[in-house]
This record gives sequence, C-alpha cells and structure tokens, in this order.
Amino acid sequence: MTVAFFTGKHRRAAAALGAVSAGLLVLSACDKPTPLATVTVGTNSVTTEAACYNDGDAIRESLIQGCLNKKPDKTIEVSVDDRVRFGVEPEVAENGWTLFIGGQQAEQEPYHKTYRSIPASAFFATQTGEATNTAQVSIVETTGKKLTGIWHFTLKKS
Repeated sequence: MTVAFFTGKHRRAAAALGAVSAGLLVLSACDKPTPLATVTVGTNSVTTEAACYNDGDAIRESLIQGCLNKKPDKTIEVSVDDRVRFGVEPEVAENGWTLFIGGQQAEQEPYHKTYRSIPASAFFATQTGEATNTAQVSIVETTGKKLTGIWHFTLKKS
C-alpha cells in the first residue's frame, strides 16, 4: 500500500490555495454596495445607502414614485440657524444630483460637485408659508432626464 505524504512546504501551499479559492467564492456571492450619501449638521453626520439604485442605470418609471415616497431610515436634528451639508460620492456628482423636499423636486438644474451647504431654514417652511418641524429631504442622482439613485433623510427641528 502506498501512502502519499506531502512535505510541510506542499501542505502550506495547498492550504493557501484552498483559502484563496474559498475567499474568492465568498466575495463573488456579495452584492456591490450602493454609493453613499451623507448629511452633516455641525459635528453630527448620518450616512445611508440608496433607497433605490440600479447600478447606475435608470430606475424604472413605474418604481420612481414609490421610491420617492419611502420613509427615511436616517434622521438628524437641526436648528434653523444651522447649515446643512450634503455630500455624495464622486460617481454620483459626475452624473449630477438634485434635492427633493417632501417628494417634490426643489431645484431644476443638477449639481455636479460632491458637497454643498444650504441653510436649514430653507427646509422648514411649506409652500403655504406654514412652519413645520420635520422635513424629508431626498438626494436624487440624475443622468439627463432619468433618475438613477435616491437617498432619503429626515431633518428634525431641534
């Protein structure tokens, strides 16, 4: 009877090859994370992945309104005197992004930088002029007329 014995060097090489193969298998099962968006007020920040994202392709028209109406997972407190800073990843800025307030588009032209700052007071008045204590703000990535990503935040007046 013949028994195959590996030397220590060959066993380590085989173990390393097995570990690399297992690692690649695990990584191939992972989904690619969506780009992140961040809202900062003073020294407090909240970051979230997209509520709706299609790997940079347009979100289907039938899904857009539902995506815009999703409730935000992240809330940050603000004073009306604060400045609210919004940040997106470079790939989002490259396409362009706009802000939606309460599910309605707040600006016409997409912004193409990764960061911007807006006074908090701009978010706490309704179209009828009434004061409100919370505002749902969405960052919406666009490529031309198509929406490709939506991130939600709630601003809560402190």
